[in-house]
Amino acid sequence: MSLRADAPAPRTARLHRFTRAERWVHRTTAALMGVCVATAACLYVPQLAELVGRRALVVRVHEYAGLALPLPVLAGLASRAFRADLGRLNRFGPHDRRWLRAALRRDRRPASRPAGKFNAGQKLYASWIAGAALVMLGTGLMMWFTRLTPLVWRTGATFVHDWLALTVGVVLAGHIGMALGDPEARRGLRTGTVGRDWAEREHPLWRP
Repeated sequence: MSLRADAPAPRTARLHRFTRAERWVHRTTAALMGVCVATAACLYVPQLAELVGRRALVVRVHEYAGLALPLPVLAGLASRAFRADLGRLNRFGPHDRRWLRAALRRDRRPASRPAGKFNAGQKLYASWIAGAALVMLGTGLMMWFTRLTPLVWRTGATFVHDWLALTVGVVLAGHIGMALGDPEARRGLRTGTVGRDWAEREHPLWRP
């Protein structure tokens, strides 16, 4: 039996959210960031430094992982879908301010938290972590190539690098904690699709 021409299209249970290229950019960036954080902990926490040893090797792994950190994003620019999502992350609208006000009031009602494909929290996190990564890269290069900058610059770079690294670790822990509390969001990054009900509840302004 054929469907009538004017019958509504059936609603699919799952929606496409991320392409394979976008998922690989996220995974590779997360892996490199994890290496940076883990090696930094081994360099600055005495107990871990004693446990791991081989400080010179840890330093070298940390340096090369930091240098490679921007590469997944740069490679992802070849993907039209990735560039489109970067544009979405860079746009902040009135609904995002409503989302933030609701988050500050701990109001979890879906109607009070309007969001497009990315909510305001995700946009702020993406902007902050991108800026932090660039600052970490710049200060790390000053510390690595000691002959290119005067001592006072290297001293300031070391201070900024160390404290920003601690802040990055705290923010990443919060990001991971939020992800652990949202299995469907994690499934979207793993498989590329999310449930329609979840999308309508968490991202009601998103039109796939």
